[in-house]
Amino acid sequence: VQLQASGGGVVQAGGSLTLSCAASEEIVVKYAVGWFRQAPGKEREFVAAISYNGGMTDHADSVKGRFTISRDNSKRTVYLRMNSLKPEDTAVYYCAFHTAVPALKSRNEGLGSWGQGTQVTVSS
Repeated sequence: VQLQASGGGVVQAGGSLTLSCAASEEIVVKYAVGWFRQAPGKEREFVAAISYNGGMTDHADSVKGRFTISRDNSKRTVYLRMNSLKPEDTAVYYCAFHTAVPALKSRNEGLGSWGQGTQVTVSS
């Protein structure tokens, strides 16, 4: 299964963006999907994850109340709505899949390869 992240861009602090993660295969609807990010010179970090049916979500403390993960299995797509963006949110954002939300969060990675990611730049 290949996941492709898109929707990044340049936005001013306080602005909003919605990222999309599109899957190449229908089977992704059986997996949890998560968003991760990596800023220059920093390690990749967990951002948010959602269970296969959307019934469970988890967001990193740094984005709670500002970011919301959701999914539309009919479109094989997972979204990350980002509001009140801060310069420290600047990073390349990636999506990945795993068997469950806790696995994505604890292992800080998914099954399969990472893909190219999408750049989010927040200017002050």
